[in-house]
This record gives sequence, C-alpha cells and structure tokens, in this order.
Amino acid sequence: MDRALQESHIDCPYCWESISVLLNPEDLGEQYIEDCQVCCRPIEFLITQGGMGELIAVVSADSE
Repeated sequence: MDRALQESHIDCPYCWESISVLLNPEDLGEQYIEDCQVCCRPIEFLITQGGMGELIAVVSADSE
C-alpha cells in the first residue's frame, strides 16, 4: 500500500463547504477530530479504505 498522504475533498457537516484534507495511511481505522478550515467547527473523521486501496474520510458533526 502506498504510504504517501492522499488528498481528499469532504463536505463540512456544519457549513456544507467542500474542503480539501490530507489523509494519512497510518490513520486507517482511526477516529479523530479536525476543525473545519471555513467555519472552524469540530469535524469528526473516521478513515477507511475503499476497494481500490484509496483512503476515504467518513465525516460527521462532533458528538459533543
């Protein structure tokens, strides 16, 4: 598997802006929080892997 960072685009669950994020293969299966680059609200990320080996970010509003 390629260990380089992969660029992905997600939609913020708060402001619905499309933002670009870098996904790290080492985070596969991990869950973490990163602030939206537009509205600064906390987005919950879960990193999974697609059928072609690509990283996929599943995002949701932070469950404070």
